Amino acid sequence: MLRRFLLAAILLTPFAASAAQPVVRVTGLVPPLAFTMKDASTGKTVTAADFRGKVVMLYFGYTNCPDVCPDTLYKLHQIYLKLGAAAANTVFLFVTVDPARDTLPVLKKYLALFDPHFVGLRGSANQVYQLTRRYRVVASVHPSPDPEKYQVVHSALIYVFGPHGNARFIIPDLGLNQHPDYAVLTSDLAKLGTTPQKRGLLTWLARLG
Repeated sequence: MLRRFLLAAILLTPFAASAAQPVVRVTGLVPPLAFTMKDASTGKTVTAADFRGKVVMLYFGYTNCPDVCPDTLYKLHQIYLKLGAAAANTVFLFVTVDPARDTLPVLKKYLALFDPHFVGLRGSANQVYQLTRRYRVVASVHPSPDPEKYQVVHSALIYVFGPHGNARFIIPDLGLNQHPDYAVLTSDLAKLGTTPQKRGLLTWLARLG
């Protein structure tokens, strides 16, 4: 119960301060990375264990997104360019919240337009629901035969996990930020690969689920 309260508080409060804080620390407040989905580039089933040892950025979006997703992906590409050698140890996972339209080939082709580092993940509707619920992500799909009425709502947060799979910080609304602090973002990402995580009560609570 305490862990849920702390997580709800951290997810509700960062947005007002996002302009001043490029990242929001969530060590011990967000569950460790865990999922089972299909990798769009290989078609094979992957889990969080396949990305252990790397810094992982987790994002929820969809390929037909008109603005936030492409803006976010473009800025993430800029971050990768600035990471230098640390880019090889950093993975960006794009989880589609619209698996009905985002087939594996569609997802693979879409992400390749932005950066070869990006990994597309596709799961069943239930798998996507369980993952968004795990990280308290807002995501809903309202299909319609009319493309103009097909609605998808999703959060714009990027969750960042350290090499051991523990959540370290959130990048709020990167796609909506007109002037991202790339220096701070790349520095924080690069440090995760070399700085050991301090363990304490909140980290233990996060491991409970």
